[in-house]
Amino acid sequence: MSSSQDSCYISLLGLAEYFRTSNPPEIRKSIQCLQALNSLHPPQKVEARTNLQIGQLLMAHTSNYDLARFHLEQAWTLAENIVAFDDVKFVTASLLAQLYQQQEDVSSLPKSNKVLRKAIELSQSNFYWHSRLLLQLAQLHASNKQFILATELLSVGIDVSEEYNAVFMKILFMLSKAMILIVVRRTNEVTTILSLAGAIIETQLHNLHQKEYIKVFFLVLQVCYYLVIGQVKTVKPYLKLLQQSIQIIMAPNFPSDEGVASCGNTTENIMWLPKEQLYVLVYLVTVSHSMMAGYMDKAQKYTEKALSQIDKLKQAKKQPILYVFQIILMENIIMCRLVMGNKFIAIQEIAFARDICLQSPNSQLVVTHLAQLHCLLGLYSMSISLFEHAERQFISCIDETHDRELKLFANLNLAIVYLRTKREQQLGLILEAISVESAHSLHNQALLGSFYYIQGLNSFYKSNFHDAKRFLRETLKMANSEDLNRLTACTLVLLSHVFLSIGNSKESMNMVTPAMQVASKIPDIHVQLWGSAILKDLHRMSRDTILESEAYNNHLAFSQTLLADHYKCTKSSEHNLINWFTGLPPTSNLATESCSSVTASCEMNMSSSSTAFSSQ
Repeated sequence: MSSSQDSCYISLLGLAEYFRTSNPPEIRKSIQCLQALNSLHPPQKVEARTNLQIGQLLMAHTSNYDLARFHLEQAWTLAENIVAFDDVKFVTASLLAQLYQQQEDVSSLPKSNKVLRKAIELSQSNFYWHSRLLLQLAQLHASNKQFILATELLSVGIDVSEEYNAVFMKILFMLSKAMILIVVRRTNEVTTILSLAGAIIETQLHNLHQKEYIKVFFLVLQVCYYLVIGQVKTVKPYLKLLQQSIQIIMAPNFPSDEGVASCGNTTENIMWLPKEQLYVLVYLVTVSHSMMAGYMDKAQKYTEKALSQIDKLKQAKKQPILYVFQIILMENIIMCRLVMGNKFIAIQEIAFARDICLQSPNSQLVVTHLAQLHCLLGLYSMSISLFEHAERQFISCIDETHDRELKLFANLNLAIVYLRTKREQQLGLILEAISVESAHSLHNQALLGSFYYIQGLNSFYKSNFHDAKRFLRETLKMANSEDLNRLTACTLVLLSHVFLSIGNSKESMNMVTPAMQVASKIPDIHVQLWGSAILKDLHRMSRDTILESEAYNNHLAFSQTLLADHYKCTKSSEHNLINWFTGLPPTSNLATESCSSVTASCEMNMSSSSTAFSSQ
């Protein structure tokens, strides 16, 4: 390279950087400088690096992904076989694979796979990039539900980390593998790998800041694992430790993410998530726990804090993962609203959840959450006694998902729809299918308890009170063992009704009293409505007119609250979402037939009695 050419390249690079960092940035001029540099036919290394820089700018600041892909492909072709050029070579491979994924055509997965596998092959002497590319390819396979391939790559990462004596990276690969095993419900393997990872964190990881950071990842997985299997009580000590750990790493004196990454081995400076996102994630799992345990007020409080934090992070950068956190928070809080009888707020929030999916930078978010949106609309439709809509929404949910627990949850609620509409043949088929599923592979205690509850409810409807008591006692045992408060309240009030039906007023009172106490703490307006109707009858039987009048007034107040909310729902434009059954959700009001408002029964409203049985 001649000195004059050298000076020209340096000048153009300096000018490009000046425009990129000016306030406001002048990205077009920066790109033009880099393109001018490339037109001078620079050496291969300079040309490769320049193409990479242009591709990075186009990806970060424009939507011209085709041009970005062209420049990154040029950079990859030029850099692929250059020795000792790792910084350009592997950054290019990583970005190009990301870009192929964003293209979302049929060939995107093979193209991303090919680039990453070639880069992994070339990076075997560079532990940092080898690890990072293994993680990226594992994530690619996991996002395409190729879980076996993903776990195999993470196992390679564990072995490579051991060869390099890289303890932090070994734990990161182990926990990433555990995360996938939780998704596919390989519960025995999850407990083994988490136990081993926990021991390594305590005995082999000596940097205190790295240890505290990785403990948050470890404890998030512990909490998620127990929530997935419905063990709400068992998870409490782990959740408490997690909340303590996140406070430590969010403290002002704790190092920044860059500080934590650089405080150990320089080949191990890969972080799972920035600590600001970890902070949101801890709120999220806390909300999930509160919802499952039946602490609706807590769930609302933590949801508000988490959403506020997400809004702050979005102002800095609208990262796709923030939308994922937001939609999962909304899915939990919507179920809480339905339990509390706030149906009008629930349908507004379902519409908001739809908007989050549609606005996400990751256009696949709406596809991956179609089933959950249908399920929420099914629960909402049940709560206002529109059973035909509820049925179609739950069937849409089942058709849209491969998730076993979500299918089961939808089927359990579908069973209640068939119970309420006296469709015994469909009910029998669905209960038989659930029975087969639960016998072979159901690990979630909350869902299993809910299945017993529905069998008890079915027996009650058939006036088979002996079987109803048998099923409900089994439900109560499971609910009490794991502090599943809503399941406990629903079971107690149904048991009370069973005893009332056979004339055992004493046992009926013994059941309905704690049912009302638990329901008021949740608070669950449907159980309170039901319980107050039972109390009214019990006090009438005992000729206690004062308490009978009190129960009647309470029952009337709950009924009027629900009916007023019901009326608001059917007048809202968002209510028309219940008419969406296929394809992507509508972005505006549906121009379809309006649904007639159906007045719910005041005596015994069980239309949403399973809305809090969700595992997630």
